[in-house]
Amino acid sequence: QVQLVESGGGLVQSGGSLRLSCAASGTTFNVYWTMGWIRQAPGKEPEFVACISWSGMTTRYADSVKGRFTISRDNNNNTIYLQMNSLKSEDTADYYCAADRTPAVVSTTPQDYEYWGQGAQVTVSS
Repeated sequence: QVQLVESGGGLVQSGGSLRLSCAASGTTFNVYWTMGWIRQAPGKEPEFVACISWSGMTTRYADSVKGRFTISRDNNNNTIYLQMNSLKSEDTADYYCAADRTPAVVSTTPQDYEYWGQGAQVTVSS
């Protein structure tokens, strides 16, 4: 089994910052998996935000967050982070940590991620 638990969500004013964390655990979890963040706003489809390869050497971002968000990981502690700066009202969504078991692929497609956490709510007030 795989457990992904997000934390760090909340309410922030436009222009502010938040840092999301994702603690990964479980007997099946593999540190070599690509990890990602996917968000879903009310009434909208899931949207890719960012992902990171197991080594951390490859990262990808949605154009809408590039330059404002940074994804990172600590493999010693099985934790993934999303630092979000210069937040905008359109960043308001539930943010999900997700894991992709496919080796050597750093996917920007939400449907490629087999495991998802329960989500962390991020609300940006204008």
